Amino acid sequence: RAKSPTPATRSHPDLGAARPTRMATLSAPLLRSHHRHLPVRSSPRRCRTAAFPRGFVPLEPLSSRGPPRTAVRSASTSAAAPEAAEATGGAAPSETAAEEVEAQARVVLPTNESSENLLRIRHTCAHVMAMAVQKLFPDSKVTIGPWIDNGFYYDFDMEPLTDKDLKKIKKEMDRIIRRNLPLVREEVSREEAQKRIQALNEPYKLEILERIKEEPITIYHIGEEWWDLCAGPHVESTGKIQRKAVELESVAGAYWRGDENNQMLQRIYGTAWESEDQLKAYIHFKEEAKRRDHRRLGQDLDLFSIQEDAGGGLVFWHPKGAIIRHILEDSWKQTHLQRGYDLLYTPHVAKADLWKISGHIDFYKENMYNQMDVEDEPYQLRPMNCPYHILVYKRKLQSYRDLPIRVAELGTVYRYELSGALHGLFRVRGFTQDDAHIFCLEDQIKDEIRGVLDLTEEILGQFGFRNYEVNLSTRPEKSVGSDDIWEKATIALKDALDDKGWGYTVDEGGGAFYGPKIDLKIEDALGRKWQCSTVQVDFNLPERFDITYVDSHTEKKRPIMIHRAILGSLERFFGILIENYAGDFPLWLAPTQARILPVTNNELQYCNEVASELKSRGIRAEVCHGERLPKLIRNAETQKVPLMAVVGPKEVEARTLTIRSRHNGEMGTMPVDDFISKIQSAVAEKSSL
Repeated sequence: RAKSPTPATRSHPDLGAARPTRMATLSAPLLRSHHRHLPVRSSPRRCRTAAFPRGFVPLEPLSSRGPPRTAVRSASTSAAAPEAAEATGGAAPSETAAEEVEAQARVVLPTNESSENLLRIRHTCAHVMAMAVQKLFPDSKVTIGPWIDNGFYYDFDMEPLTDKDLKKIKKEMDRIIRRNLPLVREEVSREEAQKRIQALNEPYKLEILERIKEEPITIYHIGEEWWDLCAGPHVESTGKIQRKAVELESVAGAYWRGDENNQMLQRIYGTAWESEDQLKAYIHFKEEAKRRDHRRLGQDLDLFSIQEDAGGGLVFWHPKGAIIRHILEDSWKQTHLQRGYDLLYTPHVAKADLWKISGHIDFYKENMYNQMDVEDEPYQLRPMNCPYHILVYKRKLQSYRDLPIRVAELGTVYRYELSGALHGLFRVRGFTQDDAHIFCLEDQIKDEIRGVLDLTEEILGQFGFRNYEVNLSTRPEKSVGSDDIWEKATIALKDALDDKGWGYTVDEGGGAFYGPKIDLKIEDALGRKWQCSTVQVDFNLPERFDITYVDSHTEKKRPIMIHRAILGSLERFFGILIENYAGDFPLWLAPTQARILPVTNNELQYCNEVASELKSRGIRAEVCHGERLPKLIRNAETQKVPLMAVVGPKEVEARTLTIRSRHNGEMGTMPVDDFISKIQSAVAEKSSL
């Protein structure tokens, strides 16, 4: 593929930076942005990245294990858990170090929305950094430099930078900050701005100027030494920035305007805060996020892989990851059947004509793979499941008495992504959506939406996700459908949210062109926000596919179509779970629930008998041997196995097991049947032992 998708943009306060608007795709999973070659979304409200927490939150997984614990109470830092400390190969930190970590945990971190001052600091830091770069590298050309969720970045046309270069740039920034240079706003005519830019030989700024429609043109100066096209806002002077609260983080490649046919630029990322304590807390957060990185844990725990021999962005589920997926799918299917959904399985390809009818070829082609020829007829890998579900609806004449009709599918779809945009399980080329569509009457919209909200709460609650950010997006300027149906649908969504008792924010004009929608973000153990669930009313596809039902007067009418996803995609949700639990899955979800450990090989036969009995009773158990018992225990701890059953000569003689819980320590010796009963009860209640 030659070109990357180009998102719609709106003007950014930096006058030239492009802020992508929310995509209006159907049931598309929203992914955390780790692009090395695409523009980063710079608006927190419209950002696909997981939002930074507004304050410190517990670092333990959100689960049903009881009250969450703070970072300083983890097993590896507790004097009461020497085995765990030994397993990690390190000693517990000193009391002073622990107090420092706890102090960092208590720091409340502001956001760009909560602190105007912080936003100004970050924006000014981007300009200070650009000034520093051009002092050190006079041949560099500047482009755009906005603030983002946790800091700022600036793109430069220059030779590749190294970590050593970043240190030089930071030192120069510190000098500029110490000089306390004023930030001065100036208004100039378009002609004057063009003249000044040409004098500096800044071709990217000329292109940016051409896109600015408003006049007069505004410029911000740093002292009398450097200036940039900018609408602000900024701090009064560079001295308002705390030098020790700023850090340059990394360098990445980014194509100009996100188009791989354009020049590759050097993007420098930085973070900036109001105080040094805030920066330390943020660094602490980053370290914890790194420890939980699903790509590392996926490899360490042997859960999944991306096999480059097969191609980037294609997920291989290993046995341990596959058993977790099996549990997720079984639970999902059972819950949907109980809620009145019918399950579907539909093909992965279809004639290209189907995607012409749906509009995907006209509006979504950049995200679709090239067509394949099947007996001189073009076929297409599916990027969505929606048209398939519509065809199932159309297979026969539907009556108003049949509505609502609810169909659900764990459907695998394929979407083109640039290799530089791929990121673990969060950005892939093939993924399975928990897709469902509801066909209903106008007066059924509210009840169906409320049912989806209840189902969402039930499913997400199983994993400990109970803190949500809910947004209701209303009619945009360009849309399909009558004023009357938009008003009815929007009121129905509001009433359903009000009935549910959930607080929500209204995003005026932020809806899809085909209908209003509700988006729900979950909050993980680090306080990051992940958009998973979406409920979207659609007036477009029913019209395109001419789907109807027969009303009570035997007249054909158009049904309302509701798209909804709860987990988003299995791959991405699995990545979120790995990071939320730090790979330490709760007992009901753990790939191996119990590991049986013989003291010597003399107990191996009994251990195998116990494992067979546990497996026959639905418990995921395995026997590990061949090492000394302390090593077997450490291995089980490293692999985050919830329960260990130690077997020595006494246990063999008494037909018992000595149980050790990963989280609660020694549980004593008990008969095998008692152990099985305890596990089954805990799994049924989704609790721990």
